[in-house]
Amino acid sequence: MLRLLVADGNERAGRARHARLCGKTSAETYAGVLRALAPDAACDLLAPADADAALPPGLAAYDGLVFTGSTLRVAEGGPAVTRQVELMRAALAQGMPVFGSCWGVQVAATLAGGEARANPRGPEYGFARNVAPSAAGREHPLLAGRPPAYDAPAIHSDAVVVPPPGSTVLAGNGRLDVQAIALDYEGGTFWGTQYHPELDLDEVAAMLRLSAREIVGAGFCADEAVVEAHARALRDLQNDPAGHADLAWRFGLGPEVLETVRRRREIGNFLDALVRPVRARRR
Repeated sequence: MLRLLVADGNERAGRARHARLCGKTSAETYAGVLRALAPDAACDLLAPADADAALPPGLAAYDGLVFTGSTLRVAEGGPAVTRQVELMRAALAQGMPVFGSCWGVQVAATLAGGEARANPRGPEYGFARNVAPSAAGREHPLLAGRPPAYDAPAIHSDAVVVPPPGSTVLAGNGRLDVQAIALDYEGGTFWGTQYHPELDLDEVAAMLRLSAREIVGAGFCADEAVVEAHARALRDLQNDPAGHADLAWRFGLGPEVLETVRRRREIGNFLDALVRPVRARRR
């Protein structure tokens, strides 16, 4: 059995708001995805942003660590950020494979000497479009099976704008140079994506609702009612993709987003190419 630790990047209030809209926290979403991809996985959840959250006493006993997204901003610092950077450091120092989407990438890059802040090219709300693997990414196991260009769920305004020394940028698009990255640090390996391979379309819809004010402020929608209509359509597409070919066409979404296995490809690749081999060597 795989033992996996899932670190929710949100503070207590952020987790409560996310659960209210999505019916579960970000960590609970990830745990469900991990168990679907690896039925032999046991997942423990951790909230490292909280002051009363202690590191598990047997961190080295875990086979992998996954960081979720977050509404926090690395550049603003503070104890809730520092605790998560230190968790990332401790896990990598144990030689643990670590995966992260969005916030997780920003934490890892900051720890390793890169810079994460507001993307000067602007935010992505809904989907990262035309993500293209780099030359290194085309050969890297994290992106195995991805086509030369693909879309993926994405909700972010901050991003890694300066990759850390020694890291490998695996994919980018016209909005952001660092859409996927790999790095080794203090004996551990981190793989991650700025986009969200863990999110189903109904959860993308919920995240849009969470970001409605920012989406309107960015000029992407005229008002929050338009955001809500957009979110409802995504929810309907998730619930009945075969019956809503019109919505798939309207959003310009193909199988890399609409098919669950393809959408979650990076998480499955992380488990198969990094976590399982490391566990096998530890036996």
